[in-house]
This record gives sequence, structure tokens and C-alpha cells, in this order.
Amino acid sequence: MRAYEITAPVEVLTGASAARAKVALFDFDGTLSLIRAGWIDVMVPMMVEALANLHTGESEAELTAVVRDFVDRLTGKQTVYQMIELSRQIALRGGAPHDPIVYKKRYLDLLHARISNRLEELRQNPSSVEKYMVPGSLELLEALRLRGLTLYLASGTDQDYMRAEADLLGVTPFFNGGVFGALDDYKSFSKKMLIERIIAGAECSGSEILGFGDGYVEIENVKAVGGVAVGVASDELECLKVDVWKRDRLASVGADYIVPNYLSRAALFERLFAL
Repeated sequence: MRAYEITAPVEVLTGASAARAKVALFDFDGTLSLIRAGWIDVMVPMMVEALANLHTGESEAELTAVVRDFVDRLTGKQTVYQMIELSRQIALRGGAPHDPIVYKKRYLDLLHARISNRLEELRQNPSSVEKYMVPGSLELLEALRLRGLTLYLASGTDQDYMRAEADLLGVTPFFNGGVFGALDDYKSFSKKMLIERIIAGAECSGSEILGFGDGYVEIENVKAVGGVAVGVASDELECLKVDVWKRDRLASVGADYIVPNYLSRAALFERLFAL
């Protein structure tokens, strides 16, 4: 087991209580899993290259700023939405874009080349699980289940991939509500749709949902229905300090609390579940 030093406290933004929460909804990548850490350093250069090939006169820095803006804004949604926006940006510049699925496949091929060694390490050495998880994740999930919450896992990553990765990390059994990821028919699933389904099924009201996420989208979705949101602003891979840029983005869409990891969960729970 890795030894961690708690280097960042829980940041309380609103102090909203989740004492009545019945459901906890988790994002996967960057919120629990670090298997895909560094994905943005694969996606952004690929997109910048595609735009630079149009020779519009824009500098690499200018194109990077454009790409980072929409990639960050769409993080948490299915990956294909970032590729749809890339296609739109190419068309705006007079180019003839491929189908967004083509760009998605190109990105996934590049990403899998980067993370294949991590997946193999997990297959060969299950004790390496903690290396590829936000610190304190397993303990947090166990504590929430002990409180009687129903746990859901929802990701913008393709469902087959994220389910396999969740299995490798050993987190699947915690999610008695289900494990959901992006589908080929991307319009048939989203985190927003899952939240609506949970509420429509009378499992809980919107105010009884507690969300954990590192992306703009899931925080916004949880807050839109009156839930409580914990923003995970980790400086991946170590996840010991708050990434200030991530923190500001999550705070801007209504995160109630900011954490870099779950090592201070006792302090977090004291505020989260205050009556």
C-alpha cells in the first residue's frame, strides 16, 4: 500500500448538505481512475495538427487555445462530442472534415498506445491498483455504501472500455446502481439522461443526488437538478495537490466542495452529511 501525505484540505465553497442523499453518482476517469491520465496530452495535439494542416495562418498557440477551450468544456460528455466539435472547427476554416467517428478512432488508437502498458500491469499485477486510482477511492466507495447510498458510475468513455477498466481496478461491485459508459448511438445515453432516469424512477429527488466528478459536465448536471457536487481537481498522476485551473472551472459551474483526492474524507463527510 502506498503511503500518502495529506497535503490539501477539503475546500468548502457552499457548505451544502447531502445528509438526505440517497444516490451517489460518480464520473470515472480522473474521478476514480487514473488509467487514462494524460489523455488530454494525446487529444489536444492530435486536434491541433488537424487544424494546422488547413494552413489558416493561425499559430500553434492560437489553435491550442481554441482546442483546449472546447475539449475542456465538453469533458465529461461522450468523447464523440469533442470530435464533433473538431469537425465543426475544420469546416469553419474551409476544410472538409471526416466523420467525427474517424477522429474518435484515431484518438483512441493513440491513447491506447499510451496506456497499454498500464492495462498490462494491472492484469499481471493486481496489487498495482492503487497506483492507478485517485488516492482514497476504494475507502470512499466503501464508506458511501455503508451509509446506504446507491452508487452509479457514469462515464463519457466507451462503455466496453470503461467497464473493463473498472473491473481491473476492482470498483465494479461497489456500483449497485449500475456502470454506464458511452454507446455507439451516442444520443441514447448521457449523464444528464441517467440522472433524469433515476429521478423519473422515483429512486430519489434531484436534491437527494450526491455527485463526484472532475469535469465541467457532471458537476453542471448534478447542480441543475438541485444535487450536491464534489469537484475533484487533482494534479494527476500523484493527486496530492489541487490543480488550480481545474478547481476554478469546477467552482464556476457550482461545485459545493473541492478536493484533490479522498484522503480527507473524514473532514469531507463531516461537512457533507451535516444535518
